[in-house]
Amino acid sequence: MKNREKPWKYEHIAELITEITAEDECNDTYGRERMHTALKLKYPNENIPSESTVYRIMEDLGINHTFNRKPKGITKADREARKSDDLLKRNFSAEKPCEKCVTDITEIPAKDGKLYVSAIFDCFDAFVLGLSMDDNMRAELCVRTLKDACKGYPEMRKAIIHSDRGSQYTSEKYRVAIGDFGILQSMNRQEEDVMITHGVRVCGRV
Repeated sequence: MKNREKPWKYEHIAELITEITAEDECNDTYGRERMHTALKLKYPNENIPSESTVYRIMEDLGINHTFNRKPKGITKADREARKSDDLLKRNFSAEKPCEKCVTDITEIPAKDGKLYVSAIFDCFDAFVLGLSMDDNMRAELCVRTLKDACKGYPEMRKAIIHSDRGSQYTSEKYRVAIGDFGILQSMNRQEEDVMITHGVRVCGRV
């Protein structure tokens, strides 16, 4: 009985998880990995517990989702292409703007086909630094996003930009663009869909 009367150790984290799921109806489908990443991105100053602990909290809240299969990523890895090291090592927090960034492509179904949206997010506050759209997902789309971000935020030079191992990000065109802007490239260690940019709702910088 005494233990039941004690406040829940993870009450505050549970409140943060509930806030994230309430922001958008799509957020209710987050799994443990995406929710853990969302917490670290949205609340960088909070002491976020491990992914397994977040999983248990989600179970207690009744919002945990288990998938029967691994979700198919939009970008496809080129196994022959040279990969970059994982410079972030799952540490998606940043002490200042334009220090660490993450990028990915999102597919949006439309009546006359598909729209592909490429975005670059700032790990400091999830602010959208660059955005491009097209009816295809070739490397040029990612290059335009990079140019858009660097044009609006020149301080991105020497920043780290993190992505999956999709062929767009391992392409020569993208690597040349990154080199031109003096940006350091970082990639996931595994060829899987772990898109961190889906872990937060787009927000403005204060």
